[in-house]
Amino acid sequence: MRAFRVAYDGRPFHGFQRQPDVPTVEDRLFDALRDLGVADRKPDGYAAAGRTDAGVSAVAQTVAFECPDWLTPAAFNSELPGSIRAWASADAPPDFHATHHAASRAYEYHCYAPDADLDRARAALDDLRGEHDFHNLTSDEANTVRELRGEVRRDGAYLVFALRAGGFVREMVRRVVSLVRAVATGDAPASKVERVLGAEPIQGPDGVAPAPAFPLVLTDASYPSLSFRPDATAAASAREVFEDLREERSTAARVAAAVARRIDG
Repeated sequence: MRAFRVAYDGRPFHGFQRQPDVPTVEDRLFDALRDLGVADRKPDGYAAAGRTDAGVSAVAQTVAFECPDWLTPAAFNSELPGSIRAWASADAPPDFHATHHAASRAYEYHCYAPDADLDRARAALDDLRGEHDFHNLTSDEANTVRELRGEVRRDGAYLVFALRAGGFVREMVRRVVSLVRAVATGDAPASKVERVLGAEPIQGPDGVAPAPAFPLVLTDASYPSLSFRPDATAAASAREVFEDLREERSTAARVAAAVARRIDG
């Protein structure tokens, strides 16, 4: 059994988990394993750390399965598209399960909020930290009690959230961000946090809609018993891919700004 760290740009995909008729990250992983002759379908023992939504990126998605010794991250990448890069691996015991054995998972969210007050954001997030029933911050209907850790900091026009939990219910990170941003900008009173954490369901316009998916990144899946080894060739390839994306999107942002400045209104 071997576990792989996988980074990907989520914007071209309809999420991580395999789905019929739409491109997903998992589809491309299975296609690569088929083309490499490792497995015709899902490989034996296969599991992943989590199921990121459409548009969500990752630096440390973790997949584990039975594979031959020659399947290094660099070999894996030889059949993967450039937007998906394996970059490290670890030997795992035969009964290892990438979903069930993750001690915690961490996400980072880059929220454009130039008008947000950082002190109010930190106070709202402080109220959300700890163990709560997050039933009003998810579309899930069961198993919604979680213990949330995290912090928020300012980076220019952005609030950057770093959040960690043993596991997250559906859309929880994006709804936490949305709620904290609303309090930090004055669009919602600080008391809304207490109301959201209360037992009464909140629906409709009084509820908390999820923030957009694409600024969200899965940054860690923690496995204390595993020791991941970066593959120098694969890691260099991954850095190059994401540096090229950074340059491309920075240029696109400048072009959009140039157009906006010249529109008379």
